Amino acid sequence: MPEIPVWKKRLRLLFAIVDWLPRYDRRDLRGDTVAGLTVGVMLIPQGMAYAVLAGVPPIYGLYASLVPLLLYPLFGTSRHLALGVIAIDMLIVAAGLGGLAEIGEGEYIALAILLAMLVGVMQMAMGLARLGFLVNLLSRPVISGFTSAAALIICFSQLENLLGVPLPRTQYVHVILWELVQQVGETHLLTLGVGLGAVLLIVGLRKWKPIFPAGIVAVALGLLAGWGLTLEGEGVAVVGAIPTGLPTPSLPAFDAPTLRALLPTAATLVLVQFMTVISLGKLFAAKHRYSISANRELFALGAANFFGGIFRSIPVSGSFSRTAVNDQAGARTPLANVVAAGLVALTLLFLTPIFYYLPIPILGAIILVAAFGLLDVQEMRYLLRTKRIDGYLALLTFLATLIIGIQEGILIGVAASVTAIMYRISRPNVAVLGHLPGTRSFRDTHRVKEAVPIENILILRIDASFSFANAELLKDLILKQSQEDGADVRAVIIDASSVNDLDTTAVAVLTAVEETLAERGVELYFGGMRGTARGVMVRSGLVEKLGEDHFFLSPHRAVVHVLKKWGRSADYLEDVPAQAEPVEPGR
Repeated sequence: MPEIPVWKKRLRLLFAIVDWLPRYDRRDLRGDTVAGLTVGVMLIPQGMAYAVLAGVPPIYGLYASLVPLLLYPLFGTSRHLALGVIAIDMLIVAAGLGGLAEIGEGEYIALAILLAMLVGVMQMAMGLARLGFLVNLLSRPVISGFTSAAALIICFSQLENLLGVPLPRTQYVHVILWELVQQVGETHLLTLGVGLGAVLLIVGLRKWKPIFPAGIVAVALGLLAGWGLTLEGEGVAVVGAIPTGLPTPSLPAFDAPTLRALLPTAATLVLVQFMTVISLGKLFAAKHRYSISANRELFALGAANFFGGIFRSIPVSGSFSRTAVNDQAGARTPLANVVAAGLVALTLLFLTPIFYYLPIPILGAIILVAAFGLLDVQEMRYLLRTKRIDGYLALLTFLATLIIGIQEGILIGVAASVTAIMYRISRPNVAVLGHLPGTRSFRDTHRVKEAVPIENILILRIDASFSFANAELLKDLILKQSQEDGADVRAVIIDASSVNDLDTTAVAVLTAVEETLAERGVELYFGGMRGTARGVMVRSGLVEKLGEDHFFLSPHRAVVHVLKKWGRSADYLEDVPAQAEPVEPGR
């Protein structure tokens, strides 16, 4: 097989399209074309609606559905991801920029575009630095709690568009509710009727046929009603004039104070967007049996945001609903995004004038239905039932996001998750093991009644990595257990099969443990230590200090060695066949 040239290897590292484009065929083109057109039809009304949610004119939702979709296939490794504006991102944009400029004004729009470029720079830099692992900071409970809270905030934020009453543009639900209570009597009934009718239409069409473009039907009927019934003259807000033509490249003005002000919102978007893209990418990659690269996805998303911003795009990410439709419609490669972008380009060139009469309540209904689908009570119940601490983390993130703020809610959730992890690491389970008769296995004597302690030998299993976070606690536990079992303990064997790493603090603590036990006339042995942890002990000099005869491949061999050293029979251990035995969790 001929060797691949170096230049081609480097090209593949940067441009994912090099991997799949040479194998592209008619079947791929047919699937991508159908999927791209289907997603494009959804994207046009959703893009306009989500732009309104972000506080910018609807045209910027279409701008965001153009250049980013053309760029992603060059770098992205997911074959099914559908890129574009999404509701949660737009909510974060509105929350982050609301205090910096007047919503909808030129300065606000410029900040939204600059935010997309800043997010893109950060994502590309993180991708090149291979920092894709940072996505793990957003655990499932944090995402669940944040998403449900964001769904409620989005729903309440659209009450102004659905009721026709002026309400504050804020991320705080209680503020919106208080204002609503005071102004509910001023509800514009025709606006409410249009909005509720659109909601019922979209929900009904989706139940009838999920893949059907319910949003575009609602937009089409809304346009007919807005034009034919002159809804604007009846007091119903309409989209109004939308510029025709493709976006021209330009760079928004910025300075250091502006970038510093945008940084918290940009950091929030970076994490949330990457979590979304990786979750979607992994889901459909597993379904279709291919793999994605987290770091390359991060770079691809960054390129889409940065260069999209040059062409007046607001932040973009992967869409759950449109990606699912993309897959169902037969997408085979990222080129489906290009087809969707082509449909958006045609709309920008020829169709924007017809959107003048589109009622704003229609866009509010599209957002409301999409947001309501994000509210997942079943997920919260599942977390509480499966592991209560995860359920509490989800509830904490949910409440913090609703009461304190969107960015603060995410940060509180992440901090709480890290704290919970550190607490679990600092309080590891240390099991006292006994021999399981008729086997070479040792089990927790508190869980398995058949496990029999071996006289004069204390066997302990540490169910965690040994690090600075738990070193002192483990030291106290080991010394305490060796004393509690009576003065007849002559050897302590640590089953280290669950210890996958050690740090220098742990090595120092183990050295102190060995010295303290030696003063009591007790020897310290290790069984089943993994290569990584053993390597640390070798380099630290602890193996040389204790001697190679204190380290064994398994607790079984360590026990046999100790008993023989003491001149006691170990036949009942050695005569048992060494066949593999299933290990029950926690035992």
